[in-house]
Amino acid sequence: MKNILFILFFATIFSGFTKEDPPKTAEVKLKTSAICGMCKKRIERDLGVTKGIVGSNLNLDDKVVTVTYNPKKTNPEKIKNAISKIGYDADEVVADQKAHDALPDCCQKTAAAHKD
Repeated sequence: MKNILFILFFATIFSGFTKEDPPKTAEVKLKTSAICGMCKKRIERDLGVTKGIVGSNLNLDDKVVTVTYNPKKTNPEKIKNAISKIGYDADEVVADQKAHDALPDCCQKTAAAHKD
């Protein structure tokens, strides 16, 4: 009987070691209202200091920012809100007006796209 309990005990302990851990990072792609290289720098810099975000890369050709994040610390809705607070649209979340108005003129939605 002791041997059976001993085997069951260790089988239970070691079965926990074989389970796959969920991914430590996730990725989300969000459409933004970014226009230029200054927008790219601002978004990537500000997202870089946002809790739970591991990295970001804004593609200016399609205005999509790819964000790698820790799902235990943040989620896509919080990331969209962070982008809004920087002054840019993020998918359906509209830019915070005060933050948008504080952007340089060339980075505001009414500005024409330009190359740096």
